[in-house]
Amino acid sequence: MNIKERFSDADLQRIKVAVKEAENTISGEIVPVIVERSGRYLIANYKGSLIAASLTFMIIILLDRYIISDASNTLFYDPVFIFIVVALGGALGAIVPNFSDGLKRLLLDQVYLDNATRQRAENAFLEEEVFNTRHRTGIMIFVSFFEHEVIVMADRGISKVVDQKQWDSIVSDIVKEIRARRIVEGLEGGIKRCGELLLEKGFRKSDDDVNELRDDLRIN
Repeated sequence: MNIKERFSDADLQRIKVAVKEAENTISGEIVPVIVERSGRYLIANYKGSLIAASLTFMIIILLDRYIISDASNTLFYDPVFIFIVVALGGALGAIVPNFSDGLKRLLLDQVYLDNATRQRAENAFLEEEVFNTRHRTGIMIFVSFFEHEVIVMADRGISKVVDQKQWDSIVSDIVKEIRARRIVEGLEGGIKRCGELLLEKGFRKSDDDVNELRDDLRIN
């Protein structure tokens, strides 16, 4: 399912309303961003190819040693034939991960996934101009579906007074909702909690405060 198909117009409106309500009393800007994945992860295809080619070659060896005993099967012993079969096995192994997110994640190291997600989140922070607020009080809630990861990233005006454990708590709550297939509820709760946290830290809305960033969900 395409990521945009996961959200109905009503879902998008709910998230937009949640942002608007959270920003009603604070001077900060909350930007929710969702991406299908944070990288192409071609390394998974390379690993799949290598594993499949190796398994294919092992199967040929096992067939030769324990099953095929007829010396007339000359094609089976042809190096060119063996090379073609192993190459086809490798090609199949490279293609299959594209059709299974679970298999592709299995072929990737968690540290690699974490780094890719962090880099994509940092890029999104710049692309969506979360930094472009008068008092550097932007917050981005970043969700990457493939990696099953959520990152809350705040500009320096907020990050210098909010402890990382508080962001981690918000992330944990969002992840729980997403795992329960309540993505919209998770985002609504995270947005609301970000607003409450800023209010607790004294980021109250001033009389001259304006909405500097749009309230809708960004989907990439």
